[in-house]
Amino acid sequence: MTLFDIAAILLGLSAVFGFINHRYLRLPHAIGLTIMGMVASITVVAIDLIFPYLQVGPLVSSALSRIDFYEALMLGMLSFLLFAGALHVDFSQLTSRKWSILLMATVGVLLSTFIVATLMWLALKLLNTPVPFVWALVFGALISPTDPVAVMGILKTVKLPATLEAKIAGESLFNDGVGVVVFTIVLAVATGDGHGDISPTAVARLFFVEAMGGALMGLAAGYIAYLAMRRLDEHNLEVIISLALVMVTYAVAHHLGISGPIAVVVAGIFIGNLGVKFAMSATTRSHLIAFWSLNDEILNSVLFLLIGLEVLVIRFDTGYIAAALLAIPVVLLARIVGVSLPIKLLSVRRQFTKGAIPVLVWGGLRGGISVALAFSLPENELKAPILTITYSVVVFSIVVQGLTVKVVATRMVGLPNE
Repeated sequence: MTLFDIAAILLGLSAVFGFINHRYLRLPHAIGLTIMGMVASITVVAIDLIFPYLQVGPLVSSALSRIDFYEALMLGMLSFLLFAGALHVDFSQLTSRKWSILLMATVGVLLSTFIVATLMWLALKLLNTPVPFVWALVFGALISPTDPVAVMGILKTVKLPATLEAKIAGESLFNDGVGVVVFTIVLAVATGDGHGDISPTAVARLFFVEAMGGALMGLAAGYIAYLAMRRLDEHNLEVIISLALVMVTYAVAHHLGISGPIAVVVAGIFIGNLGVKFAMSATTRSHLIAFWSLNDEILNSVLFLLIGLEVLVIRFDTGYIAAALLAIPVVLLARIVGVSLPIKLLSVRRQFTKGAIPVLVWGGLRGGISVALAFSLPENELKAPILTITYSVVVFSIVVQGLTVKVVATRMVGLPNE
């Protein structure tokens, strides 16, 4: 089976499942595809148990195993999804809440990482399945950042006050870059890599190089694309320029060792605010927004379907099921601390939207990025349990939190019921 065949199957299933969901289930699109992907996986397992001679499971698993989830998401789809999401971020709302977004995306992620690591390390000892603390830190680092793709997808279904929406979107777009830096450092220490220096100076230097380097590159690339668009009035060419902006920026950032996600987010905010207002005609604007909306929908469909189908290729460690169930409240508790502490500190000088903390906590979904980072772990005896726990937290986050975040927002913020 070729990669083209696999892509055709994934898009075909996305279309079929999307139709079923839209016509009958009426769940949010991403959640519906994740659930149906999981149901399809369980169905394949059931067919294998009843009719083992058909060999359906090995055939499907073999096809899925050809997809490197980490490369497909982190080095492929993520750049397009982040840019598409950033295009719709209001820069004025973002800057008005810059300190809360900055604190949640940095201090909040670090706090969550250490809280999750400590509690899971203790819990696993009590469950007689101990792991080294540094590997508990690896799990804390990969599960702490909220997933911008999942969060932005859910925001489409919930009408929140503009300032609260800006905080949720801004944090999710930027904290994955911080999370990946922390994950990289901790994993280097866990695997004994000689570059695993975790001194405060080394961490600050790495963060500055990756985050600030990515932001500066995104600004420069966005400005160059903006200048080119101002000198044109050809909508197809301007869409191609935006596509080139994403791919070239992300690829160059990756090779330079700076944050590609932050670079494309900054470029997307630049084009979505200045570019859309001052460099495009109404025709170009409508074509560009339509193109990126469609691109976002297609890639989101494939990504969330893949998350559901990954049940077939993840080697579940049944000895860690109790730990996986325990990890769900632990991650939520760490999220509460990572959100409430920055907001409480800042609320001394300014007011926040009513119900901001519970909505930020419950709306901070985990998704494909956490699963991709777990898949990127080196092959050892701890990869399977970390994948089991990570996948369980992600599925709970997407399905349970995703389906109920609108109810939480309605009750906490006082939104009108539809």
